[in-house]
Amino acid sequence: MSLWKNRSVFLTGHTGFKGSWLALWLAQMGAKVHGYALDPPSEPSNFEASRVAEMLASHTIGDIRDHDRLLAAMKRARPDAVFHLAAQPLVRLSYETPRETFDVNVLGTASVLDAVRALGTPCTVLVITSDKCYENREHVWGYRECDAMGGYDPYSASKGAAEVLVASYRRSFFHPEKVAQHGVKLASVRAGNVIGGGDWAKDRIVTDVVAALAAGRPVPVRSPLAIRPWQHVLEPLSGYLALAEKMIAENDPRWCDGWNFGPVAGDERPVRDLVETFVAAWGSGSWDDQSNGQHPHEAKILRLCIDKARAELGWRPRWNFEEAVNRTARWFQRHHRDPTKPMDEACREDIAAYVSARKASAELIEV
Repeated sequence: MSLWKNRSVFLTGHTGFKGSWLALWLAQMGAKVHGYALDPPSEPSNFEASRVAEMLASHTIGDIRDHDRLLAAMKRARPDAVFHLAAQPLVRLSYETPRETFDVNVLGTASVLDAVRALGTPCTVLVITSDKCYENREHVWGYRECDAMGGYDPYSASKGAAEVLVASYRRSFFHPEKVAQHGVKLASVRAGNVIGGGDWAKDRIVTDVVAALAAGRPVPVRSPLAIRPWQHVLEPLSGYLALAEKMIAENDPRWCDGWNFGPVAGDERPVRDLVETFVAAWGSGSWDDQSNGQHPHEAKILRLCIDKARAELGWRPRWNFEEAVNRTARWFQRHHRDPTKPMDEACREDIAAYVSARKASAELIEV
């Protein structure tokens, strides 16, 4: 808490699912959070359900590609740290809007980094991309940070391209060995398939599950055997925070790099397991296999290797697959019982439980 207290944090994408959770957590730790994003991407949204706007130092609605507006907001914030989460985050939508997906995810990232350049003041910058940034060979092992970037669908390719762009800016303008000259520390982070309370984005599996269970219908599942590195939203956010804290506290160039944050090896599960575990936690329901071959291509196997984060950062996940799914189900059940009741308390309870689990785990390691 002492590191973030009174620090200015500029957060793009704060109205989205992960961004709203990160804004809430940072504000709870005493940071002055300045949000910049489009309007919430869904109705309902965690941003509104958890009253995130009330916790912000400033709240700007704007497009990251609007460089002048973005830079003006960043200058007002005078950030110590920048977390860039704003993106077009959906695989299936990227097939419908490929040009916009590349424009937002690649050129939008360039716009953010150009704003940091124009700002001309020291700060720590984390660009959040995706586990889908890697060239997916359907390997059974996890992708490492040194593996090739790529992507079959426009979304995945745009995230691979964003990683290449970040690496170029880091070498060209924010070289880790020359921090004393430019003052900017730049890293990129890739998370697994994130679940948690408040994700109502279209075509997300949890969104489909909750909508079906709440209506008493079978859950439609288009890829029941697809394996994904599921993790609760607080897992990668804790990794982003741990990395940012290292970058703020030290001038060690090794932190300015790409990092994976995902579940431990072996805790990746097929979509079917996620749905069945969620249904069991909900207390009723069923699912329907809709893998009819008519859906756009999506990877069958995706795993992340987190050895680097474990060995160098000392980070590791605290909640296993079952805990992540059960907490997500409980959050949505709580909202389902009374949709008018604010959900920020539920978010804070999850954060407190996660921090306690992290502390208990650290104490076990020390013993």
